[in-house]
Amino acid sequence: MGKPLLTEETIQEETKLQDTLRNIKHVIIVMSGKGGVGKSTVSSNLAAALSMKGYQTGIMDIDITGPNIPKMFGVEDEQLTVNDQRQLVPVTVPPSLKIMSMAFLLPEKDAPVMWRGPVKMGAIKQFIEDVCWGDLDYLVVDMPPGTGDEALSIVQLIPKADGMVIVTTPQDVALLDSRKSLVFGAETHIPIIGIVENMSGFVCPHCGEVTNIFKSGGGEATAKDMNVQFLGRVPIEPGIVESGDSGLPVVLKYPESASAKAFEGIIDRIVKTVDH
Repeated sequence: MGKPLLTEETIQEETKLQDTLRNIKHVIIVMSGKGGVGKSTVSSNLAAALSMKGYQTGIMDIDITGPNIPKMFGVEDEQLTVNDQRQLVPVTVPPSLKIMSMAFLLPEKDAPVMWRGPVKMGAIKQFIEDVCWGDLDYLVVDMPPGTGDEALSIVQLIPKADGMVIVTTPQDVALLDSRKSLVFGAETHIPIIGIVENMSGFVCPHCGEVTNIFKSGGGEATAKDMNVQFLGRVPIEPGIVESGDSGLPVVLKYPESASAKAFEGIIDRIVKTVDH
């Protein structure tokens, strides 16, 4: 039995999606096997650091039930506009960062998203297709946690992704879930750029001593065991929490901090990998 014929509607939808992504050079998907590991913190700082380096950068917050990126950049009260082509225009943050989030589409900031699977899938598809990104060097996609329907739909809609950055913390339970993300990447044929170990040691703000509250080194060991690149460790610092809550990622607010320097090294490895 042959393959089903493409309908005119399907062809139009694929063309629309291709037009949306045509002028984006690199797409980086940031993923975690579980919630609570700091995936959005990593995504926001990666995007901010890329923008600081002069790259035209976008960040797509596609975590439907927990969209936090606007808060992390202090733009949660911004309103979206629509262009002449009826496309959504992302919110712009200087110097060269564009932000699109499901949070901008919610009627109230505290409103829960109580959608079943098919409604979520339709929203994700429309969300990706109907955004006018313009010319971008990098698009960072902040994924929902886990490897379920939402994640699968997103990676199928973004076939040109350069790869995934997997975020984990050093605890065994987080590392177990990060391995599932690595397998997910292999089965969806998206390259793994590498693993980031977040919350890797607490840096005392008074003496600078590092205490491994959640252990340390598990992300690097997992990367070695799974034969993928280890991108680096990001420590816990009071400044990283404060900066996120105040609407300015730590790479912008505290560029000399240990966390900011860790992100700088991670960005350098990511850029080197995708530009190779």
